Amino acid sequence: MIKKFLIFALVSCLVFSASAQNRERGYKLTINDPDSAANAIMDAKLNVAFFSVYPGFAQADGYRTKRNVVLDFVTNETPTIKAKAGEIKVNSEWVKNKSQKKIEKELFTALAKNWVSYSKEKHKGYTLTFISKDPDLDPVVRKNLIKAYFEIYPTLVKTFNEKSTHDVLFVVDTAYKAVAEASGNRILFSAGYMKAHPTDIDVVTHETMHIVQGYGYSAGPVWLTEGIADYVRYKFGVDNVGSKWSLPAYNEKQSYKNSYRITARFFAWLEQNVKPGLIAALDQQLRAHQYTEQSWTVLTGKTVDQLWEDYGKAADKITLTYSSK
Repeated sequence: MIKKFLIFALVSCLVFSASAQNRERGYKLTINDPDSAANAIMDAKLNVAFFSVYPGFAQADGYRTKRNVVLDFVTNETPTIKAKAGEIKVNSEWVKNKSQKKIEKELFTALAKNWVSYSKEKHKGYTLTFISKDPDLDPVVRKNLIKAYFEIYPTLVKTFNEKSTHDVLFVVDTAYKAVAEASGNRILFSAGYMKAHPTDIDVVTHETMHIVQGYGYSAGPVWLTEGIADYVRYKFGVDNVGSKWSLPAYNEKQSYKNSYRITARFFAWLEQNVKPGLIAALDQQLRAHQYTEQSWTVLTGKTVDQLWEDYGKAADKITLTYSSK
């Protein structure tokens, strides 16, 4: 894969759009300057540049990017600025008398070299920024992840939450060891998982639904959030057959609180046998922070435990159809 070096102007459009009020939150810069009194103006410029650029880099960079950063001055080994997560080296001669804009641009350029590739694509009002830190990422997998986003995400937005962002960031990270996770407008993918499961493209469907959900904190139980996301994967996925993904048959050892696919099959049964549109109604309540255990009774006339008991008695009364390419 050809390495693409970014220019500072690109970031101002999308990736590094955090407000000034939030940029300093949780980040710390230590400048090792033995002559800080004489270099007060220069140090101040570097400090401003750090908080203008680094938090955005960290948000886009991926998994556990260091928030505490040490800046050292050098003279020979670095012509301008060299930077990575947690470490910045600045040529003390170069930085003298440089403008604030020039320092920030050079800092971003140095940080961006830590990425293998970057791209930004737009289609019908939706934007996807794709960053890979994996030099061995299969181009076909990359293409399919991007295609799935533009194929499914607009549908989820229109179906569940039209206020959801149209601007999403994908990051493929070699340091991340789970499968994938969504936070804000970013989805983090495990490079190792995608290599081992290159056909599991509908991980995009599950994770982009988390962006659409946008419940915030304490909106409802985790099993419900994840169950809805996997139900949406079942119903809206682009190729669940290709990834050999399916909803497990019911057995008496299960619980609706098992989450993910077990809960999703329960939801599919509820949609077919109890109340069509129930999952969308629960999704709306969760986003509005109006969900309670009484929501089930109000919407269906039964508690969730009673519904699960009914499901256990008639779990085979369901028709499942999986998406396929």
